[in-house]
Amino acid sequence: MDYDFILVGAGSAGCVLANRLTESGRLRVLLLEAGGSDLNFWVQMPIGYGKAFYDQRNNWMYMTEPDPGIGGRRSYWPRGKVLGGSSSINAMVYVRGQPGDFDDWDAMGNAGWSWDAVLPYFKRSERNQNGGDAWRGDDGPLFVSDVSRDLHPMCQDFLRAGQECGLPFNPDFNGRTQEGVGLYQNTVKGGIRMSAARAYLRPARRRPGLRIEKRAHATKILFEGARAVGVEYRQKGRTRTARAAREVVLAAGSINSPQLLQLSGVGPAALLRSLGVAVVRDTPAVGRNLQDHLGMDYLYRSRVPTLNDQLHPWWGKLWHGARYLTTRRGPLSLGVNQGGGFFSTRPGLERPNMQLYFSPVSFTKAPSRSRPLMNPDPFSGFLLGIQPTRPTSRGHLEIVSPDPFAHPAIRPNCLSTNHDVEEMLEGVRFMRTLAAAPPLARLIEREIAPGPQVQSAEEMLEDIRQRATSVFHPVGTCRMGNDPMHDVVDPRLKIHGLAGLRVVDASVFPTLTSGNTNAPTIMVGEKAADMILEEHG
Repeated sequence: MDYDFILVGAGSAGCVLANRLTESGRLRVLLLEAGGSDLNFWVQMPIGYGKAFYDQRNNWMYMTEPDPGIGGRRSYWPRGKVLGGSSSINAMVYVRGQPGDFDDWDAMGNAGWSWDAVLPYFKRSERNQNGGDAWRGDDGPLFVSDVSRDLHPMCQDFLRAGQECGLPFNPDFNGRTQEGVGLYQNTVKGGIRMSAARAYLRPARRRPGLRIEKRAHATKILFEGARAVGVEYRQKGRTRTARAAREVVLAAGSINSPQLLQLSGVGPAALLRSLGVAVVRDTPAVGRNLQDHLGMDYLYRSRVPTLNDQLHPWWGKLWHGARYLTTRRGPLSLGVNQGGGFFSTRPGLERPNMQLYFSPVSFTKAPSRSRPLMNPDPFSGFLLGIQPTRPTSRGHLEIVSPDPFAHPAIRPNCLSTNHDVEEMLEGVRFMRTLAAAPPLARLIEREIAPGPQVQSAEEMLEDIRQRATSVFHPVGTCRMGNDPMHDVVDPRLKIHGLAGLRVVDASVFPTLTSGNTNAPTIMVGEKAADMILEEHG
């Protein structure tokens, strides 16, 4: 069957597109999702992402190649394989980024992507629980909750410690300024996750112009000359094809969008030929410019009860499970990243370069399938975390086989610049300063990790290389820009040199935004929908 548009991927941007392109009722849209339904208890319950992180039914479960910057370790990269994509398995923190992030995009030659140009799309997408203002939206599909009434009381100690360290209290990281310490808002409504599928897809799914195909794994983009005309996909053991009269739009995310382009003959020609893939267009930048936030946690044993005491014992799980089922309240109704902030690690910076997390819970053993995020340490503990907001290290990914079911090789190249190494060191030093502030110091029995024996810069760096992990914010692998040799899409998100083909997801980000990436990805979907509708009447 022919459609006007084929959307590949029902993630944060794909759900937005499916909704906006079918609002008029005049367009026929096919949405292909490799995963299944999001109507799963562990997806819908906010803290259930600890399970979804390790559930192959909802998750691509990627592993990177060994990375020299982090001691040759391989990193686990969960990505959503379900309606809603990664918005169905993320930690639900709603952060847009700094105005300067988007002004940087515009200054790189991406006209129309400045802060003033994208702010209306952030506002259009959002229904802020506390109401709208000059910065916040109040009538959009995506509900953003103030969850402060359910946060652990230790959050107030964290806020006081931050202020004693010179950070101002910030009541809204998405308001006038991002700088300061405060409480994170969540994409949650009524104690249930507000994924892109819930916000955008559910209201649209009964429209006659929208067809949703689940467990439909896109294997190849079909071309006639230099024009994309359809998609081949596998579903229930059969190879199927669908044709697009107007456009094929990739919204499969920063891993799958470049992977599908390379499998389809769009990418570095030498790589494609070496794997026997016929070259449609030599586009060297496909899969390059990979960026991600690298995070570091310091863990503390607490003198006072934390979420560990509520969520580790079997009776605590039973009590809070019953509370959640009957009231949609309590610690199961929100994520573990409760407090946080943004700050500058040194004088002279124009804007904050570090994101801060406070979680009244600790995991001294890395979470895994057998030890999910819902099973914390058997003693009172909490953690502080940091991530530099705008790293300069760049990695890449590439297919290793023409088999569309083989995972690509992901090479993050973490901490490959002196800038990134120094910022990580500045960040961990600040966590020590913060922990020494009286409001937190009085609660700390001892530092568990890395431990007081780690003091010198060399020791701190070695600890970083052994313990730092991805914060799961990959972007940039189909970078937006005007140079076909170094960029993949133009500022209208069209693939350079090809017709009928766009990319609309976090892979088009020229640079990482300062904070969590779900909100700006939804913004990209909103803005792209306007572009597409404008061009197609």
